[in-house]
Amino acid sequence: EDTGEYSCDTGDQETRASLNVKALPVLFKKELKDKEAEEGAAVKFQCELTKDNATVEWRKGTMELFPCSKYEIKLSGRTAELVIHHVEPEDA
Repeated sequence: EDTGEYSCDTGDQETRASLNVKALPVLFKKELKDKEAEEGAAVKFQCELTKDNATVEWRKGTMELFPCSKYEIKLSGRTAELVIHHVEPEDA
C-alpha cells in the first residue's frame, strides 16, 4: 500500500520519485502436523505463517473447505487454524 508516486515541493521547484514495493511471499514458520482421532472427536490443525492475516485456503484433497457446522476456520495474526467437529472415518 506504500507503492506510489512521492514528491517534494519547495514552492519554486518540485522533484518526484516512484516507489514500487515488492511484497514478500507468505511462508510457513510452523507446518501442519499429522493427527489421529477417535470418531466423534474434534480435531484442530494449526500452522503459523510469516505474515499477519495472510489469505489462506483450507483443503481436503482438492476440495476447498468453508466455514460451516463441520469446519471452523480461524485466522488470528499469523496463526491459521482449522477445527473439524465430530470427525468421521470419511474425514481421514
